Amino acid sequence: MPRVPSAAAAHIGARIRTARESATITQDRLAVDSDIDSSNIRAYESGRALPSIHTLVRIAEALRTPVAYFLEEVTSEMFPVAATDGRRRRG
Repeated sequence: MPRVPSAAAAHIGARIRTARESATITQDRLAVDSDIDSSNIRAYESGRALPSIHTLVRIAEALRTPVAYFLEEVTSEMFPVAATDGRRRRG
């Protein structure tokens, strides 16, 4: 789980929070329903951590929300890329 906050983590976390609040459930209830530790739910919602695809699917299922909702408006530019990671950026 990445420890470096990113715009993507903040965006996805805000969407998780919005969907959870719309469902009128607590973070602890979401944790139980998705079988994810509540401290991780808090980290995702605050944007401190980015959930894996598998985790995001579990959250979406627990919230009865399409996974696509969490990824709407996410772009590649929202993810940090270290200058030394060897990947090229397309211009």
